Order: sequence, then C-alpha cells, then structure tokens
Amino acid sequence: MRRFLSSLALVSVLALQLFAADPSTFQVGSFNFKRPSTFNWRAVPPGGMRAAWLTVGDASDPAKGGEVTFFHFGAGVGGGVDANIQRWVGQFTPDKPDTKPVIEKAEVKGVKLTRVRMEGTFASGMPGGPTTPLKNYALLGVILESPNGDVFVKFTGPADIVKTASGAFEELVKSAVD
Repeated sequence: MRRFLSSLALVSVLALQLFAADPSTFQVGSFNFKRPSTFNWRAVPPGGMRAAWLTVGDASDPAKGGEVTFFHFGAGVGGGVDANIQRWVGQFTPDKPDTKPVIEKAEVKGVKLTRVRMEGTFASGMPGGPTTPLKNYALLGVILESPNGDVFVKFTGPADIVKTASGAFEELVKSAVD
C-alpha cells in the first residue's frame, strides 16, 4: 500500500509539472499572452535569448510545422523596431523579384505595434551562423512597444501553415493588448 501511495504521489507531482509546463497564459515583458489551443508550448532552452516559444503543426519537420518565438531584452535593448524589421526581412529571399514585405504600424489601446508579413525562401538559423534555406516559407511578425522593453513576436513556417494559423496568431497578439 505504501508503494502504491508513493507511486500515486509521484504521478501526481509529474502531472502537475507537466500541466505547469504547458500554460494557457504566459507573460513576456509587460504583456500577458493567451496561448491559442492549436499552438503548442515548448520549453525555452536555458541561456538562450527566447523568452517564450510555441510551435504549430509538426515541429519536428520544418516542412510541416512552424514556430512562434518571443523575445524581450529589457528597456532600450534589442535593436529597436526598424532594426528588427530589417533583420527579419533580410532573412527572406522573395520568390518573385517584385515581392515586398508588408509593414503596418498601428496603435491599439495605447500600445504601439508594428506588423510584418513576408514570404519567400527563409534563411533559417542563428544570426551570424550557418543557415538552411527553406523554400515557400512565410513570416508574421509583431513588435509590441513598451517603456519596459519591446516584445518581438516572430511566427515562421511553411506559407500554408502560417496562413492557416494566421487567425490564431492574431488572437494571440490581441490577447496581449486587451
């Protein structure tokens, strides 16, 4: 009986840890986000720059899944809005020469935000390191400005997956400014 109770306690603790590791809401910088049920929570590797990480579809296969990454570096750090837009756009080679990024600036409930959309071949990899070209990819990016430090949200993946999940991505962004 004691062994059974010990096993039951261990299973309960593991279940609580698993539940806690997969939050429905989470904070990045000054913003609280509500995770869409179709987006999967991923643990952020220690020592990295990511503040949060979500996946969409089959994250183990770059042809079948996308990722949403969140970055927050603090006030006055992170390169600013324009530098990040240029870096994001620079990671894409358009499939057609006349394809341009779509950049929209808005203010929602007192929060300045910038949206970026781009499609083409994505140079996946760490800045300054080796990259892997991924064709027919798309980017939905949002920068939320805050005196406590901007929050950078970047959704990349196969164009069809990004388009299909774009509504859920917009709900994610909206949840931060509501």
